[in-house]
Amino acid sequence: MPRPDRLFRLLQALRTLPAPVTAQRLAQETGVSVRSIYRDVGSLRAAGAEIGGERGYGYCLIEDGTLPPQVFNRLELEALVLGLTEVSHMGDPALAQAAADALAKVAATLPSASQQQLLHAVSQVHRLNDRYPCLPHMPFLREACWREEALLIDYTDLQGQETQRTIWPLAIVYLDHMLVVLAWCCLRQGFRKFAAARITAVENTRSSFRPRRVALLREYLGQLKK
Repeated sequence: MPRPDRLFRLLQALRTLPAPVTAQRLAQETGVSVRSIYRDVGSLRAAGAEIGGERGYGYCLIEDGTLPPQVFNRLELEALVLGLTEVSHMGDPALAQAAADALAKVAATLPSASQQQLLHAVSQVHRLNDRYPCLPHMPFLREACWREEALLIDYTDLQGQETQRTIWPLAIVYLDHMLVVLAWCCLRQGFRKFAAARITAVENTRSSFRPRRVALLREYLGQLKK
């Protein structure tokens, strides 16, 4: 693993794991040796990260020198906690982890008083069940939107008819209890909405439709508003 990537993973582990975290635990989390952890902690300290603790006791990230300090009022902190916690209940493991990582990064840039407000926010989200089903092809759909690459999908419509078609994925929309992919359908030569749960297979064609996504999405959203 390249050294910059290793240092980034170590820093992220210090942000997210309960402090103090031992070198052994950090080694397990980052996939390196304990000796490497000792060296890398020294490198992060030299780069400006204020890391408390020592060998045999454990480490805690006091101040993250790699991120600029952030200033939020109490209501903004409540909104951050509420929004990111809601994301963690969506049923998408990748998004849930990303929300936890983002919250940890924000916390690492806050003064100690604001950190306590963030950790003990008044607003909380609790759901007995995830809002959306866990769909294995969601990472492929997101990646294709980001990269502006066409997908070959197997799709089952409301009548149970199965079709295979090539789409240009434009956006993923989170409705009340349903995920919808807005796309240009090459088969129908028009804009279409696809229920993500009825997409049964996904294959990346590596065929790019860049840079048309932004313009197409703007046009489609304009049509939907009308």
